Amino acid sequence: MDWKDLPSGNVEDRRGGGSGLPGGGVAIGGVGALVLALLGMFFGFDPSVILGGGNSSQNQSQSQSQSQPQSQSQGQGNEGQISDVDGQFVSKILGSTNQTWSKIFSASGKTYTQPTLVLYTGKTASGCGTANSAVGPFYCPNDSKVYLDTSFFNQMKQQLGGGGDFAYAYVIAHEVGHHVQNELGIAAQADRAQQTAPSEAAANQISVRLELQADCFAGVWGKDSAQFTHITQADVQEAVNTAQAIGDDNLQKQGRGYVVPDSFTHGSAAQRIKWFTTGLETGDPKYCNTFGSAYSSL
Repeated sequence: MDWKDLPSGNVEDRRGGGSGLPGGGVAIGGVGALVLALLGMFFGFDPSVILGGGNSSQNQSQSQSQSQPQSQSQGQGNEGQISDVDGQFVSKILGSTNQTWSKIFSASGKTYTQPTLVLYTGKTASGCGTANSAVGPFYCPNDSKVYLDTSFFNQMKQQLGGGGDFAYAYVIAHEVGHHVQNELGIAAQADRAQQTAPSEAAANQISVRLELQADCFAGVWGKDSAQFTHITQADVQEAVNTAQAIGDDNLQKQGRGYVVPDSFTHGSAAQRIKWFTTGLETGDPKYCNTFGSAYSSL
């Protein structure tokens, strides 16, 4: 894919400035190291909730009381300030998602508030608690920021045995998809539904629908940006391979040797591929209806 001519996004570069934290991170228990690494590859609002560790409100309060790390806030045109290729790539993909969603929101008479993406190394403070490299990329609705450790791309290659620019872009676009959900109020609706769910399995199903919609939204971006990125079938296959690798069924098979569908929080490999390709083929968020009659969108 071609990405160097894409517009730049709002990137806050905290790499090399110290963590701003006194040590430690979100406590996560009962998860094997390999599964944690694989689960940490992808997605979620507050990773401590998704991975079953810590208390989000407590972590948020803690992070707000801690000193912030050194950071360099960068906006449009920041490719001149971020000199490394990974940083420039992330900024360009974020900028391209801004372009896509600003256009879609505007067509519906809405205003899209562009998110910030925080690049960090190791760990840093977030509005949802401690952002830790073990958790992987995630979106925090409390501060409308996507958090990404710069070691993530290497982890994708090593842990998932793949990677590629469009696969990396798919991950970023998925996290931005959560921001879109936050902007539209879908995230809040899902949160309320989870609070009143009759069982853990039912609450998990809501999480799955939320994640699959973010996959579909990532596909919508892919379709809209194709005229600028010139993605090929090989590029698409990279993203599909990634979606398959991080399906809950595949992760559980690797981690525990068997699958427990009721415990899925992101969807099976087949579901993730289906919804990503739905967005990619249609380019229309109206087809990303993973919630049925409860869906409220553009």
